[in-house]
Amino acid sequence: MSKDNQAQPSTPEASSQSESSASQKRTKPRGPVMRFFRWLGLIMLALVLCATALFSYYLITAPKITESSLSAENATRIYDKDDNIVWSTATKNREYASQDDIPDGLKQAIVSIEDRRFYKHHGVDPIRVGGALASNLAGSSLGMQGGSTLTQQLVKLSVFSTSSADQTLKRKTQEIYLATQVEKNYTKDQILDFYINKVYMGHGIYGMKTAADYYYGKSLKELSTAQLALLAGIPQSPTNYDPYASDTDITTKRRNLVLQAMVKYGALSQDDANQAMNVSVNDGLQDISQKAQDTDDKRKLVDGYVSSTISEAKEMGYDTTQGGLKIHTDMDYKLQKKLYEQANDSSAIDYGSKDLQLGATMTNPDNGRVIAQIGGRNLKTTFGINRATQTMRSGGSSVKPLVDYGPAIEYLNWPTYRTVEDKKYKYPGTDISVNDWDNNFMGNMTMRSALALSRNIPAIKTLDNVGAKRSSKFLTGLGITTANLPEGSAALGIPISSEQEAGAFGAIANGGTYYKPSYIKDVITSDGTTHKNKVNGKQAMKESTAFMLTDMMKGVISYVGTASEAMIPGLHQAGKSGLVAYDERAGMPDQAISDAWFTGYTRSYVLSVWMGYDQPNQTGHYIPWDKQDLPSKYYKEVMSYAMRYRNNTDWHAPSTVTKTVRNNIAEYEVKGANWSNGGLPSVASMNGTGDFDSDDSSDSSSYSTGSSYSTSSYSTSSYASSQYQRREAEEEQPATTNNGGDVASSSSSASSTPASSSSSSQASSSSGESKKT
Repeated sequence: MSKDNQAQPSTPEASSQSESSASQKRTKPRGPVMRFFRWLGLIMLALVLCATALFSYYLITAPKITESSLSAENATRIYDKDDNIVWSTATKNREYASQDDIPDGLKQAIVSIEDRRFYKHHGVDPIRVGGALASNLAGSSLGMQGGSTLTQQLVKLSVFSTSSADQTLKRKTQEIYLATQVEKNYTKDQILDFYINKVYMGHGIYGMKTAADYYYGKSLKELSTAQLALLAGIPQSPTNYDPYASDTDITTKRRNLVLQAMVKYGALSQDDANQAMNVSVNDGLQDISQKAQDTDDKRKLVDGYVSSTISEAKEMGYDTTQGGLKIHTDMDYKLQKKLYEQANDSSAIDYGSKDLQLGATMTNPDNGRVIAQIGGRNLKTTFGINRATQTMRSGGSSVKPLVDYGPAIEYLNWPTYRTVEDKKYKYPGTDISVNDWDNNFMGNMTMRSALALSRNIPAIKTLDNVGAKRSSKFLTGLGITTANLPEGSAALGIPISSEQEAGAFGAIANGGTYYKPSYIKDVITSDGTTHKNKVNGKQAMKESTAFMLTDMMKGVISYVGTASEAMIPGLHQAGKSGLVAYDERAGMPDQAISDAWFTGYTRSYVLSVWMGYDQPNQTGHYIPWDKQDLPSKYYKEVMSYAMRYRNNTDWHAPSTVTKTVRNNIAEYEVKGANWSNGGLPSVASMNGTGDFDSDDSSDSSSYSTGSSYSTSSYSTSSYASSQYQRREAEEEQPATTNNGGDVASSSSSASSTPASSSSSSQASSSSGESKKT
């Protein structure tokens, strides 16, 4: 054996080194694996801690559930300013069923179809959850796939939304937690009692005792097995399982499913079930057509206001389908009724056609609160089009104070007697002429006269001087936004709603502070908490601008103005009318009108009125020349009624304006401000377009319905002005001119209607006043 092959002697040191080397070889590949599992464990621990923290947060933030919330009627109610209920999701006051009122057959039917292990679980049924998952995966149509127990359903109805979109992990976790709490605090019979009184049964009915009386005219204990099974089956889908539906096949199937479930549960024999299945679901039903009609009529009276209230509630984050909401509004029910009656049952106004529509909004200018609103005439259904809030129709000349003259005073310091031109004019870069109803031109005139007579060319030239950006800024401050910067034909009309005009003119009426029109004072949720809806105003214009606009718009409601039909002798008021003519291509008669407006105000109220047709291009769907004053007449009837017991207070000139007398008319300008007359000669305002200068400092009188009046009070049965009487006689003469307003490019038209965006493509946005003066 060579030296190279000889075995080396073994020593302790060598052996130790050898073992150490072997150990290193064994552990080296295990290092990354161990680190992976170590990190995995840490991650899992972190996830568990996060999940625990998340679920703890869900439980801590879960809503409080009380006996009051469990027993409360699951209906939203809307109240007027005097706390009277004016609308409810319930059409009949609920009759609460005590445990003695509930027959065992109803309990068995409910448990059989909704929660077979109700008496065994503690709020949550793991077997049911698993079965629901399996049924849903298999596509079963058994009808019992839902994993929620009756207790969970009760929790949902009491403090949560029932919408499937709201079934989030957080909501489901809280629902399960609260269900276990309910089970700890209440007996099974109490839980069933809460459920039977809580569920929605269709036709605005809540609770099964109320449904028994409404549908059958009987108590629950007087109902047959077939009728009890029908009631037990309705809550899953009240609309689909309506026994009054024309096709009751699906309702019958649901009722029979309940009966078969009762057999399976052991609560009913198969023979008894078969016998009940042979009974029609219409058996024993009362005729509810008159009840439905009476309810429908009451709802139509407040429909527009309620529609806007619900929209505002949703904007505030409330689900009005959730039970227990009490919404308090500023509705003045007497004025709401007056608006409705004048639109539908008035002998004082001849609308000419039942299809002529109307939208009107009435507000308190001091806070922007809407006190009355209607969305249409001759309503066939509720919750349809609310024409008071639709912004698809041009406001015509009613917007001139907002688009043209308001910005001119605000930004250019124009006085009320600033000279403007009424002469031939074409839109820049076009051959499109701007005209008024008479196709004439009045030359130089004051801004006051131009506004009172609603001349078109002075309005367009005023907007040219103001500029689109400043006009847009002024409108934005009044809550009005436009798709494009206002210029050109926008001086004569922009898309707007009566709600928007009421809010904007309210800012003028109160001295310059804009309040967004609001309906809701507060909302009381099912837990009894009151949530105030605070409305904050913002300065939209100078006090001087507001006063001067009001002073000029007094002339609109005068014997020479375009809204003489709105005159209420002795009443301090101002406003602006507006008409929208048809383009010649629309094929309508001469002087036909597409949209008619009037927005007027006192110190107490603002009322904005629109009239027109939903489909303005259909044959006969136009407002004829002799009906152009309908909005003014409507305003007069309502405002005369509204101001009976209100102080007739005039507007005071603020310290920032200076009065000057020109041609015996009191004119106003911004104190110490620089302005330009545009190189035009000075002229005087027309008589009747402004107040004659007077030293009389009296500015207030009380309105009364009695037989005596103070010197400045008014009477709606007679006219105080002989000039106004002559004016009326003159208006009876037929007009001899055509062209109901200036005809602008149809491309600038706000032509969509509340009902159809394409129906008025030929209606012009041009909007001059077509009144003979």
